[in-house]
Amino acid sequence: MKKTFLALTIVCASLLGQAQTINSASYNIRQKNTKDIGNLWDDRKQVVTDQIKFHEFDIFGVQEAFNSQMNDMQANLPEYSYIGVGRDNGAQEGEYSAIFYKKDRFTPIESGTFWLNEKDITKPIKGWDAAIVRICTWGIFKDNANGKEFIIMNTHFDHIGKEARKESAKLMMSKAKELATDLPLIITGDFNVDENDEAYFTLANSGFVKDSYELAELKFAPNSTFNNWGNKILPSGRIDHIFVSNPFKVRKYGILTDTYMGKFPSDHFPIVAQLVW
Repeated sequence: MKKTFLALTIVCASLLGQAQTINSASYNIRQKNTKDIGNLWDDRKQVVTDQIKFHEFDIFGVQEAFNSQMNDMQANLPEYSYIGVGRDNGAQEGEYSAIFYKKDRFTPIESGTFWLNEKDITKPIKGWDAAIVRICTWGIFKDNANGKEFIIMNTHFDHIGKEARKESAKLMMSKAKELATDLPLIITGDFNVDENDEAYFTLANSGFVKDSYELAELKFAPNSTFNNWGNKILPSGRIDHIFVSNPFKVRKYGILTDTYMGKFPSDHFPIVAQLVW
């Protein structure tokens, strides 16, 4: 009887420990186009979604996803749902910075999207010196494993405008403080800046969120997060980031360097941070 009770206690403790972790991730899946010969979306989409399932992402932000790619991912990931809109019209046009989540684990409470510009964040307007329109999608979720609520934000900063990246970071922090209030916060995205850039410091040194890489007890970061289809893998340099606030602790951080048939699922490696409540 004592052995049975002990075994049940161990199992329950193990399950409770799993329920208290969140595998958060950020993945620039590379937009669908006709010029990436040898790396077209139709050749990669199954690998991308299989990779997500294998690494057991619980909630994650994607960047560069067109509506057709969102539909493909949803079809291949039936256990997930998502929030987000296309940046060109706030509906289905243009790239999404969407947030996928496991439907049985999380319940969405409130969500929205704002545009990164200095004029009107409710409209698709290019901001500052940006080359194109940029957005941030956010959602407040309840973790069904413990009833706790948190907010997650996902974005993709401009690839050209230095001023736009700097000001977008400031806008993100301002909106984060407004939206998050007393809720724990996760920020994911392709920020197009590494860990030595002013825009990065605006977030990492804000006193509100910190870089999950810096907080992680265990790190697997053998190279840069951008790979340019294997043509630009550097020894270090992270332009994709996950930032978190208290009370989250970071158990593990990884840059996932999976390949298939000598090819890459995307021109970015996904990053994952295992968070502990």
